[in-house]
Amino acid sequence: MRHDVGSTGQEAIQVRVDFAPGAAFGKHSHPGIEIAYVLEGTMEYQLAGQPPVTLKAGESLFIPEGTVHAAKNVGSGKASELATYFVQKNKQIVVPAE
Repeated sequence: MRHDVGSTGQEAIQVRVDFAPGAAFGKHSHPGIEIAYVLEGTMEYQLAGQPPVTLKAGESLFIPEGTVHAAKNVGSGKASELATYFVQKNKQIVVPAE
């Protein structure tokens, strides 16, 4: 889902992300906030400068704008998250970290 957020210059985007056991999404950031909601399995999130956070199905995490982070399925089965973004329009949604 992708939709304009009024006349703010932002858009809301929702996407389901599925992770095989052990799969990871490397360090990156976004030009806006992300709310990661774990739909199934167990995910570990690493936000820059903070200890890792482990979430199970039904738990969520707020990731501030521009925060470098990574995600990994640390469970034995498939894991899925619903990622909700409120980001600046016409910008690359995923910015790889250096």
